[in-house]
Amino acid sequence: MLSLTKYGLRVQVIAYTILPTILIGGLLASYFSFHRYQQANDYLITRAINISEPLAIASEYGILDETRTILRRLTSATHRKNSQMIKSIAIFDVNNKLFVTSNYHRNFNALRLKEGEKIPEITQLSYSQNSIIVRTPIIDETNFLEYQLTFEQPRKIIGYVALEISRDEIELLLYRDAVLSFFVVLLGILGSLYLAFKQAKLITAPISQMASVVEKISLGRLNSRVEGDYSGEIGLLQEGINEMAVAISQHHEEMQNSIDQATSELRETLDQMEMQNIELDITRKEAQQAAQVKSEFLANMSHELRTPLNGVIGFARQLLKTQLTNTQIDYLQTIERSAGNLLNIINDILDFSKLEADKFTLEHLPFELCDCINETLNLLAPSVHEKNLELSMMIDSNVPSEVIGDAMRLQQILMNLIGNAIKFTRKGHIEIQIQRIDAALDDDNKVTLKMMISDTGIGISEQQQAQLFEAFAQADTSITRRYGGTGLGLVITQKLVKQMHGTIDLVSAPNQGSTFWFTVEMETKSHSTGCSAPLKMPEQSILVYEKNEYAGRACTQLLKKWEFDLSYAQTQQQWDGLLQTQYDSIVIGYSNCENLEPLLKKIKQARQYTNNIILLLNSSDPSIFETLISAGANHCLSKPVNHKNLANTLISNKPIAAELPLLLPHVRKDINVMAVDDNPANLKLISAMLSNRVNHVTTCNDGQQAVNQAQIQPFDLIFMDIQMPVLDGISACMEIKNNSKNKNTPIIAVTAHVLPSEKVLFLEQGMDDCLAKPIDEVALQLIIDKWTKDKPIIESKNESQEVSSTPSIAANTASENASFNSQLALQQAAGKEDLAKEMLRMLTNEFPDLIEQVNKAITADIDNVHFAQVIHKFHGGCVYCGVPKLCKVTGIIEKELKQGISPELLEPELLELLDEIENVQRETQEYLK
Repeated sequence: MLSLTKYGLRVQVIAYTILPTILIGGLLASYFSFHRYQQANDYLITRAINISEPLAIASEYGILDETRTILRRLTSATHRKNSQMIKSIAIFDVNNKLFVTSNYHRNFNALRLKEGEKIPEITQLSYSQNSIIVRTPIIDETNFLEYQLTFEQPRKIIGYVALEISRDEIELLLYRDAVLSFFVVLLGILGSLYLAFKQAKLITAPISQMASVVEKISLGRLNSRVEGDYSGEIGLLQEGINEMAVAISQHHEEMQNSIDQATSELRETLDQMEMQNIELDITRKEAQQAAQVKSEFLANMSHELRTPLNGVIGFARQLLKTQLTNTQIDYLQTIERSAGNLLNIINDILDFSKLEADKFTLEHLPFELCDCINETLNLLAPSVHEKNLELSMMIDSNVPSEVIGDAMRLQQILMNLIGNAIKFTRKGHIEIQIQRIDAALDDDNKVTLKMMISDTGIGISEQQQAQLFEAFAQADTSITRRYGGTGLGLVITQKLVKQMHGTIDLVSAPNQGSTFWFTVEMETKSHSTGCSAPLKMPEQSILVYEKNEYAGRACTQLLKKWEFDLSYAQTQQQWDGLLQTQYDSIVIGYSNCENLEPLLKKIKQARQYTNNIILLLNSSDPSIFETLISAGANHCLSKPVNHKNLANTLISNKPIAAELPLLLPHVRKDINVMAVDDNPANLKLISAMLSNRVNHVTTCNDGQQAVNQAQIQPFDLIFMDIQMPVLDGISACMEIKNNSKNKNTPIIAVTAHVLPSEKVLFLEQGMDDCLAKPIDEVALQLIIDKWTKDKPIIESKNESQEVSSTPSIAANTASENASFNSQLALQQAAGKEDLAKEMLRMLTNEFPDLIEQVNKAITADIDNVHFAQVIHKFHGGCVYCGVPKLCKVTGIIEKELKQGISPELLEPELLELLDEIENVQRETQEYLK
């Protein structure tokens, strides 16, 4: 029900007066009208029954004698006497046929019973629109006495009388009564309304006067009073309002006096605050200037410190390559380590300042996750070996092997966390676990990884944990003196994790170790998972002996993933029990390298049951390796074990299981193709690959030549490099598309590291597709087939093309230990030895010019932009010539130049580049004869 409390008092008085009148009057009027209608309806039905039943008795003999004249007179007389209520009278025989009717009735069938309906034994009523039909049976009473004697026999019905009664009279009576009731109720409402308005005026008039006085008082007219002589509750209200006005007037005077006094005091305070604000503004400007000076000083000093430190480190490395005494080598290594530690501190300060200024950007490049972590562990391995700790790594099987992100920053996070674990752990083990979180919820190209670093170190209390992620702070003030450090490592780690859309936290207790964990979000590049083997591993049986639980679990997990027939022994008893059969390889893990006697005994035992003994040692000392190999071991690897090195040792004496080749149709099409690249070696290679697949190839050295050539002749396909002098690939593509004979020719972008975001950018800028460097023959064939489907074929034959890009073990091993790898060069040249030699010869011909440019860069006599172009071009040539070390160091220099580092700061890397050029020249002399 709608509440009336939100309306005025006048409305409420009127409403509560009228509503009962309307409700009671309406209910009574409705009741009496309906009751009157029911009485009239019952009276009409009773009269109709009183007419139909005598008429049925009188009609008995007429029907029996079939005398219609008498019945017609009877029905007509009855109809005339009751014409106001009777519409029609009809008599039907026992067969439901019309016997006689009082008048002509077009729809006399409405009086007739429906087909198959039995004549009722007593009077029956039925309703039809505005009429009532009364049917009374006509009973044969001639044998009444017989029926008296035989009550079980039914009465004999010889017909029935049907009357149609009109309801118009009672409906008229209903309308009349309803109108009369309405006017009676309306009269009552008008009377109530008059009384309500009169009563409301008596109540609301004084209240309105009082409300007016209260409003005046609220507006400040405190001398206003309620006038009049009132009694009862209204009189009490009048008295209360007048007393309130007097009290407010008194308080107003007191408040005004207080305000005047407070205003005077506030004026004095504002004058003082204005002076303080001026002083604070001056101080703030001075603080901002000081902060700016501090930032500039920090950047300049960091730059100035990095320059001599890079020189110290670089020349120390170069000096270590010369003939020195052991004492000199020890001094130089100490200098290099000290300078490296100092450089790390400076780098931490720079990273922290960049992160604080929100000027830190992450790279977006593909990398092997296992290789990234293994590099980190290899750098930290000497520290682990010095403290005789056990460092192991566990990677879940659903973790992708290749991801897209910033590998260097991920290594920085791991270096900080694992380095802290090593620093604060005196004995025991350190375990790294890598998991994939909610793999089912990841997008198609997104993956969330969780990495946990657990140690058995000194632990951290809850109070100390609150200070861990604060800049220039450590959990304990004595830690800096005992272990060293700036207190920035965890702060930088936390900010890096946040930039990778992750979180970082820890679980720790004093003297019970710590577990740091963090999550990062990365893109996936392939569907492979875990640390996969470099090649398809052959089936073989392997026995693993490792006393340390964590190291044994890490090793066996990796071997199980490679589906070896594995046996594991953790105790001497298990070892003796499993040495009963021959094994293809026996892997022995050993931690206490200060005492080799137990290990030498196990090598002697294992030699009787295998030809391949692999030792996993908690040491990287070459002298220990030589001792153990001379004692009968085949391979010695440092812990934590690199998965690729372990795979190589397992198959070093086994035939390599080649990947299954994919049979692709080698198709040569009748098309005209243009290839554009500023690097002669790259241009030579793609031209050679295209010559076997197309009819004609046109080559250009830069984008402007490509634009000029496109205006002369039409091409079916164009392969365009992106970074080129004179005119880059994107600009050349736009000009070709806008104004040339090749507006509709597909243009393929040829570049390294084709990431999804880069591919979208290339396509938006006009390119039709992308091809990644180094160029794969299968990918090249697919590109040609995709864009020239309707072109005629000159030659077609099936050739077994090796799809797998995985090089052989020999190539891998050689690429790690040699400056030149002929097998790798042959593979990168699509298996053509003449092409491989020619590309290598072109690369070596560039050495003199490059050496001259590098020397200029060392002495700061070359423009940075020009030098970056020179290095980029040379790096592109190294990719296809089987010189992995040279390619690697050139790639590092190119990366540093792209990050804005000037060439004079890269002196150590440039000197290493010059050394590697000499190594390549020396090792390729025999091959190029």
